[in-house]
Amino acid sequence: MSGFTEWGFLVLTVTEFILGMLGNGFIGLVNGSSWFKNKRISLSDFIITNLALSRIVLLCILLVDGVLMVFSPKLHDEGIVMQIIDIFWTFTNHLSIWLATCLSVFYCLKVASFSHPTFLWLKWRVSRVVVWMLLSTLLLSCGSAISVIREFKIYFALSGIDGSGNVTELVRKKRDEYKLIHVLGTLWNLPPLMVSLASYFLLILSLGRHTRQMQQNSTGSGDPSTLAHRRAIKIILSFLFLFLLYFLSFSILSSSYFLPATKMIMRIAEVITMLYPAGHSYVLILGNNKLKQMFVEMLWCEPGHLKPGSKGRFSP
Repeated sequence: MSGFTEWGFLVLTVTEFILGMLGNGFIGLVNGSSWFKNKRISLSDFIITNLALSRIVLLCILLVDGVLMVFSPKLHDEGIVMQIIDIFWTFTNHLSIWLATCLSVFYCLKVASFSHPTFLWLKWRVSRVVVWMLLSTLLLSCGSAISVIREFKIYFALSGIDGSGNVTELVRKKRDEYKLIHVLGTLWNLPPLMVSLASYFLLILSLGRHTRQMQQNSTGSGDPSTLAHRRAIKIILSFLFLFLLYFLSFSILSSSYFLPATKMIMRIAEVITMLYPAGHSYVLILGNNKLKQMFVEMLWCEPGHLKPGSKGRFSP
């Protein structure tokens, strides 16, 4: 890869990192200060705040990964530093994905409207359901990281032993096992992906049905409620698109141990991977009226116009 391409990759990576840090940092600052001031926080804001914090850490890890990929390829592929980064990446990645899944379930149960008894039972207990999901999220994220740590410790303990060829062969097998477990770790992302897809499908189905009903009963397509529903569908589709794109790119990066991926493919996958934690923060800002108003006021330097109690379409 030419030096120009490498510098282009670094520029894109740093740009996405800065934008992501600004977006997620803004969410954390606004919701955190509101939490500190009011001594309480809504469940949706709690999830969004923790999601933003997890993505700040994830973006830092991805930036380090990108820098090592360019300036120290050997350390990136085999170094103990990269293996330690893998552990933090595994935990933070799964935590971020599951938090996004909890948020999609919360929106689905709060916004969607269906008469099925099971859905109504979940809707009436939305807070309890989401809290249990959050606890499960933390346990599953810890479990995924522990599985990587276990193989990591075994592999490097054996690597420090000087002995016969049999020990060297054992080290090689343990190294391959470590890499295989790291690749199979992407399967941990399938359950939240399926849950998110189901939530998005139900939301789009429900909102689309309400939009058609309002078009039939209202004066026209310019009805404020109809426009609000259309805007909600666009935001949901943005969630879905970025999530699927991130899942695909992350799968490519995690499978790089065994796939014959070129450096160009790896760098493209790295850039696309950073797009999700960076771009998703701005989707969250646009979907929350409080965050959106604060963000616009910050851009135009117009403080003092935000109503403290205002809520957005996705702030039930």
